[in-house]
Amino acid sequence: MKVSIGVSNRHIHLTKEHLEVLFGECYELEKKSDLTQPGMYASKSLVTIKTEKSEIENVRIVGPVRPYTQVEISKTDAYKLGINPPIRDSGDISGSSPITIIGPVGTLNLEEGCIIPTRHIHILPSQVSMYELEGKEVVSVKLGGEKGGIITNVHLKVSEDSFFELHLDTDDANAHLIKNGDIGEII
Repeated sequence: MKVSIGVSNRHIHLTKEHLEVLFGECYELEKKSDLTQPGMYASKSLVTIKTEKSEIENVRIVGPVRPYTQVEISKTDAYKLGINPPIRDSGDISGSSPITIIGPVGTLNLEEGCIIPTRHIHILPSQVSMYELEGKEVVSVKLGGEKGGIITNVHLKVSEDSFFELHLDTDDANAHLIKNGDIGEII
């Protein structure tokens, strides 16, 4: 079955408390653009992420606020920053890499919270049945094009609030010359 692809650049999810540390008391995220997943949006707010080795500026915050703070980067970003974050599902930050987040008002020194996100497909429970994926947590996806291939270890993220879409980080997308809106095939 075919699945649309979304390329996910580095970004941050913040708790309300951490948002206010970085941007000031009573600060609210302002929407720049909607994302494909229902209720999620790219905010206008940008921060810098930093380690002892290096930093990356203009990292976007994705809203709305969450019950956890998490920095999602690619392996290429990790090389630049001199860290080795684990590959994890969103929200699974226990024991992940430390990182500093610098905002216009304050700084957060996180002891954990930086991950490389798993490849994943957002999917509705009804689509799991429709596409006969019951009992599967991980699938493979065939990518077309000049540098196409098969990617494995693609996790299914089943939720009632999902838009059916494969999310790849920029490293995976660049390796296969994939852009937003391209189509893959679950095999």
